[in-house]
Amino acid sequence: MDLTQGTEKEKIDRSKKMMLWFGIISMGMMFAGLTSAYVVSKNRPDWLKDFEMPNVFIYSTALILISSITFHLAKKSIKNDAIKKASGLLWITLALGLAFIYLQFEGFNQILQNGYYFTGSASTITTSFIYLVVLAHLAHIFAGVVVLLVVIYNNSKQRYKSGQMLGIELGATFWHFIDGLWLYLFLFLYFFR
Repeated sequence: MDLTQGTEKEKIDRSKKMMLWFGIISMGMMFAGLTSAYVVSKNRPDWLKDFEMPNVFIYSTALILISSITFHLAKKSIKNDAIKKASGLLWITLALGLAFIYLQFEGFNQILQNGYYFTGSASTITTSFIYLVVLAHLAHIFAGVVVLLVVIYNNSKQRYKSGQMLGIELGATFWHFIDGLWLYLFLFLYFFR
């Protein structure tokens, strides 16, 4: 590869990273707006003061944080050209992400079993906000699972190696963002009632 091609590739790589960061910033702004609306709505007279988040959300938070660690270790393994180890770690990350999604729906079920509804005449503004925030995050988790599947596929085709890591770096950045976003949302919803 000559110098011109190398510089062009660096520009393309930088622009891909920049596009991801623009997306992350806009997603962050969307959730900042939702949590701001939650804070403002908390002063309404019909706001539930005794609502408790189900404990299953604690377990899902632990799983998603562990998935960030396994994704990081997979990226580190690829950097060290340990492709097989990275593959196993990526599959573990996927399993943890899917378990997180399952537990999120289990949390919704527990909320419903406790007599709180998200929509309709029996719903409250509190539960509707929780439903909106968590479902919006789940949409991003589904996107993260798709990204992870692409990373797993590309890794199986040995497209990543030391010095050629853009795809896994972008995937890991997005995954860490949605994990951090959930941690923020969980702590916000858990402590800011």
